[in-house]
Amino acid sequence: MTQAAVGVICPECMREQRASAPRTKPAVLTRVRSAAGRGAPVVTYSLIGITLAVFVLQLIPGLAITDRLLYAGVYSIPGNLEPWRMITSVFVHSTGLIFHVLLNMYTLWIFGQLLEGLLGRWRFLSLYLISGLGGSVGVLWLSDPRVGVVGASGAIFGLMGAFLVIQRRLGGQTTQLFVLLGINLVIGFVPGFNVAWQAHLGGLVTGALIGLIFVETRKRSQQALQVWLLVGVVAVLLVLSLRYFFFPVF
Repeated sequence: MTQAAVGVICPECMREQRASAPRTKPAVLTRVRSAAGRGAPVVTYSLIGITLAVFVLQLIPGLAITDRLLYAGVYSIPGNLEPWRMITSVFVHSTGLIFHVLLNMYTLWIFGQLLEGLLGRWRFLSLYLISGLGGSVGVLWLSDPRVGVVGASGAIFGLMGAFLVIQRRLGGQTTQLFVLLGINLVIGFVPGFNVAWQAHLGGLVTGALIGLIFVETRKRSQQALQVWLLVGVVAVLLVLSLRYFFFPVF
């Protein structure tokens, strides 16, 4: 028998009460589900939260988070292959310039809200990650393999490229976006800024291609085709990521 506030309860009755008692959920999970139900851009907020959390970890001495997650072409060479860095580099930023992570997250917040509401959560997440991969492929083919890169700029340029294509195809105004893209691309070539324009270019081209796929296969009857086209883009990027398997570094 078990002593309870209402008296003595037998073990069988206690098990029944516990089985039928309502279960509480973590407050964070409840808030996320509530936000998702209201149509909030939870993927955008999650990406920003993860990136900022990683940035805080980067500041802790001894963890070497930046070195573990950055990408350079040398990590795509046979015998030194660490392909996951092509994605993880999107979530790390320069610790010497906090403006780097803040500017990227602000841009993600702006375009994330627009595109996540327009495309839906899973399409938006796919666009972000595949564009980040495209940015790393750009670094692999156009940059010195010994130079490491960090930052979400490749993925964010992918968002801007996709938004530009979608706006153009749907008849929207794109002049200001063209100007913004032009300024950001030019900055990448200015000496002393230490900006990986290769990632910007790779992400931009990849994002524009994905945006074209989304807008041209937006009918419900074309959803399967849309998925296969995205798989095709990823497959092409993975083949391109094997550059040094076909053209060894001497």
